[in-house]
Amino acid sequence: MDDQIVNRVAASSLVTIDLDDYYVDGERIILDLKNNLENGFLLREKAFRQFISETDWQQYAGKYVGVHCSTDAIIPNWVYMLVASKLSGIAAKVIFGDLTELESQLLLESVSKIDPRKFQGKKVVVKGCGKMETPPSVFIKITGLLKPFVSSLMFGEPCSTVPVYKKPKP
Repeated sequence: MDDQIVNRVAASSLVTIDLDDYYVDGERIILDLKNNLENGFLLREKAFRQFISETDWQQYAGKYVGVHCSTDAIIPNWVYMLVASKLSGIAAKVIFGDLTELESQLLLESVSKIDPRKFQGKKVVVKGCGKMETPPSVFIKITGLLKPFVSSLMFGEPCSTVPVYKKPKP
């Protein structure tokens, strides 16, 4: 009898995708419009346009910016357009949303660049735990991206997976 311990996970044909590998590096800034509203709720166009003209937009250069309002104020759409016009060409990316939405959109864009054909016929595990919190929208995206190509798709760690999809045998 052979007493050698064999790591069956390492020897398996499983391919692991770690979503932490798709994290986009760079500084994130949230521009909360409530700071430019009277009492956090009332937009005064003249005061807002003054804020726009007096702001040093270069402070956002190369950064990922989420623009939102954390109060229940009604913000006209032209306000977002005005802010976006100032950040366009300066910030690395501008989105509507808070930090959670910004992270989600950055990760979704990064995952969308995966070439699913390189996983053709493979058994793939999408890692469930990482250093970064992965929003559910990313798991939905990667499932839709990989399912047409993989022979099986699993969630978790190679040593303990949850089956998600298995291609039917012809």
